[in-house]
Amino acid sequence: MKLISWNVNGLRACLNKGFLEAVNTLNPDILCLQETKMEQGQALIDLPDYHEYWNSAQKKGYSGTAVFTKEQPLSVHYGMGMEEHDQEGRIIRLEYPRFYLVNVYTPNSQRGLMRLDYRMRWEDDFRAHLTALSATKPVIVCGDLNVAHQEIDLKNPASNRRNAGFTDEERQKMTELLASGFVDTFRTLYPDRRDIYSWWSYMGGARARNVGWRIDYFLASTALIPLIKEAAIHDDIMGSDHCPVELQIAL
Repeated sequence: MKLISWNVNGLRACLNKGFLEAVNTLNPDILCLQETKMEQGQALIDLPDYHEYWNSAQKKGYSGTAVFTKEQPLSVHYGMGMEEHDQEGRIIRLEYPRFYLVNVYTPNSQRGLMRLDYRMRWEDDFRAHLTALSATKPVIVCGDLNVAHQEIDLKNPASNRRNAGFTDEERQKMTELLASGFVDTFRTLYPDRRDIYSWWSYMGGARARNVGWRIDYFLASTALIPLIKEAAIHDDIMGSDHCPVELQIAL
């Protein structure tokens, strides 16, 4: 099974930048999108082989997630069942016979860390949500987690130490999430691979110079480790300031 996750930073814009061509080339069994910035029906998404599920923010043109899947899930849920966190369309959960798939767009702590306190509450509640799910069956989590976990995961760790996405607090929450029974699938296969990123600023020609961050992930319950076949980051695919990330798993 091939799964793809991609923060498209506005799906309507990405449609004009090769989105469908990229999806057809990648040909995933399940495609998870973040930051769609739209509602279902606002644009034609020509993917007839897929069932589609959308969770849009109450605020128009903001945040949002979507999942396109060839295999119809047993059930679909939106959000984590907490009003504080469920206004921005950030989570879609699909249940399959052998696993849960959680597509997530984690809140950014924002410039000046204005939203860091909220981010900490989100992290604790999201971890509890995943832990409860994993008591029933294994879980795969994918999406833009808005954190570079280790120094190897961004080009300039020293100068970004207190910037959103690389604060000690955010990194510690990722450590706690992994310690609760999950693995970072890419780092499981490639623990020492450097200079491989999934997001680049639009400023200063960062992508051309590969000055990036790895903030898009596939996490998996530790029970699934033997089934992980490949993890990839498709940094050659344009269309957004993020690139697609991939997990191949024998499910």
